[in-house]
Amino acid sequence: MYKIQFKMNEESYFKNKMAEVEAKHTLHSGIFHPVLRQWQSPNVEITVNTLMYPIFISDEQDAKEPISSMPGVYRYGINHLRKMLQPLVLKGLQSILLFGVSKHLKKDHIGSNADSIKNPIIKAVPLIREWFPNLLIACDVCLCPYTIHGHCGILNEDESINNKASIERISEIALAYAKAGAQIVAPSDMMDGRIGAIKKKLAAAGLMNKVAVLSYAVKFASGFYGPFRDASQSAPKFGDRKCYQLPPGSNGLAARAAARDVAEGADMLIVKPGLPYLDVVRHTKDAHPEYPMFVYQVSGEYAMLYHGAQNGAINLENVLKEVLLSMRRAGADCIITYFTPLILDMLQPKSKY
Repeated sequence: MYKIQFKMNEESYFKNKMAEVEAKHTLHSGIFHPVLRQWQSPNVEITVNTLMYPIFISDEQDAKEPISSMPGVYRYGINHLRKMLQPLVLKGLQSILLFGVSKHLKKDHIGSNADSIKNPIIKAVPLIREWFPNLLIACDVCLCPYTIHGHCGILNEDESINNKASIERISEIALAYAKAGAQIVAPSDMMDGRIGAIKKKLAAAGLMNKVAVLSYAVKFASGFYGPFRDASQSAPKFGDRKCYQLPPGSNGLAARAAARDVAEGADMLIVKPGLPYLDVVRHTKDAHPEYPMFVYQVSGEYAMLYHGAQNGAINLENVLKEVLLSMRRAGADCIITYFTPLILDMLQPKSKY
């Protein structure tokens, strides 16, 4: 009996190891789209290819709500998306990152509406694919906007994270977004093992080579997220996220987190926030030069530059260009920024007259 059980365990072990190897060495998921291929061939310029525009999509179809803590940024209902995106695409917008905002959908302990047919992301992605077939669509994958407690995973009775249940749920949501038409799923929850769980779900659904996984691999527990939590209405109802996001001073955990997600099959990596962590961007890129590196210029960074310019302390375009170049110099292949519409204008050819 012992020998039979040992053989079964041995076979299960090798099967899992083979699945891990397959996920890590799957290359097609990182090159099936022209923009993905461009990220695999970096330089240090700021171009339309080096920008990803984060967009908040509300479950109110006719909404266009200004976000007070992020002037110039809005929550858009589905009925405003096409009009908003059209001029940006004409100016060269290549990729977007979608965040769902739940104002009216019922929240519960497992985030049931994160992947329900009522979810604004599930509704929006097929439409955007139809309107702008060349636009690359990434979807943030997390539970916090849809859970009653506002945390990024499923909780135990003592309010600690239930990691096993969390990654199962996260992978279900990622698969739902992929089936809706997302070309990139971007898990931002920072749960251990979620990249591997997502890859297994995608493989089982025949989507391994059709959907890329952009991992928030190095996400710090930062004070720069305040405006985002206002925008997405996803602040935790109690406690904080320091038990699963990284301590700001930890180079070692940053390196381990990136290595973990690479080993599980991530196609691309994010360091978040951007400007305060450019040393970590450089270290991560040096450790994994073969993986496209994303830097998220987060909401607090946006607000800081915006208000500095509004108060006459800086010239926004000059300082923004300097910051973007510093991110590129540190190793960023793509920058996720709310300034994307302004940067697209900055990149337009200037008239000679």
